[in-house]
Amino acid sequence: MVNPDSDLYRTHPDWVLKIPSAPLLLSRNQLVLDLTRDEVQSYLFARLNDLLNEYPINYLKWDMNRAIHQPGDQRGRAVGHEQTIGVYRLLSRIRDAHPDVEIESCSSGGGRADFGILAHTDRIWTSDNNDALDRLGIQKGFSMFFPSEIMGSHVGPNVCHLTDRQISMETRVGVSMFGHMGVEANLFELDDNQIKALKAGIELHKEHRDLIHGGTLVRLDTDTLEHSFGIVASDKREAIFSYTQIDSLQNSVGGSLLFVGLDKDRIYSIRIIWPEQPQSYSKSILDVINGSQISGEALINVGVQLPIMKPASLLVFHLLCVD
Repeated sequence: MVNPDSDLYRTHPDWVLKIPSAPLLLSRNQLVLDLTRDEVQSYLFARLNDLLNEYPINYLKWDMNRAIHQPGDQRGRAVGHEQTIGVYRLLSRIRDAHPDVEIESCSSGGGRADFGILAHTDRIWTSDNNDALDRLGIQKGFSMFFPSEIMGSHVGPNVCHLTDRQISMETRVGVSMFGHMGVEANLFELDDNQIKALKAGIELHKEHRDLIHGGTLVRLDTDTLEHSFGIVASDKREAIFSYTQIDSLQNSVGGSLLFVGLDKDRIYSIRIIWPEQPQSYSKSILDVINGSQISGEALINVGVQLPIMKPASLLVFHLLCVD
């Protein structure tokens, strides 16, 4: 991108994508540099290469933050595909020169989520919306095409900038830990209890990161008031399942969570590992669930009864084979 009120554009007005017979269309006060041109490629690589050599930078957020409305070159040819190949070519050159720099593909999240760019980047920013409840659906959709290990999922601030919703730190952490976890909150605005919960959640993510990033994702059918899924190890000796109560349930008794994907012939120990102090309107159910040893067949077909919880709260279960 380039701002028309810049030395670069004033020096090289021919370096932008445009339709010669049409006026230029700005978005965010920007035009789009024509990456099909070798001189543009060389200029951008030189600037980035200088920065990466001079400063200890280990992460680049490659944010393609405006749409291409006029995908034409100087001769009036449509070059939308060639522009995409140009992005890949520039990223490949940067990666070859700086193999230890982590690169994130971003464009309001999913605007730059494609399989081609994965050859040149390490992760994809899933969405600018980091509201934990909205993220449940966003991350489920993302998982239909991409693995969790490249899914940027961050713990957001106390108040989401897009929804104005306030969600507990425990729920924000419990949603974000199932991807490429990060923090996108001002730590100085968090109280001591929130800092404690955030630190504990990060440690929990690290403890189970290999399973979260390397296991088999199991999608579970739930109604609109709930959201559930699981991740099962390839040998089925370990699994982690998440249940979120999005809104108030209509029943006086909680439903059952089925642990699909386990080995029916094994015995599993089941523990609630998040949040550290689960809260519900029926604590006795949580006491019975926690630490129980149950057959895989029962967990798959009958499951465990869930408590009635407050809206926007969740439980994360860890299952480990004991036989």
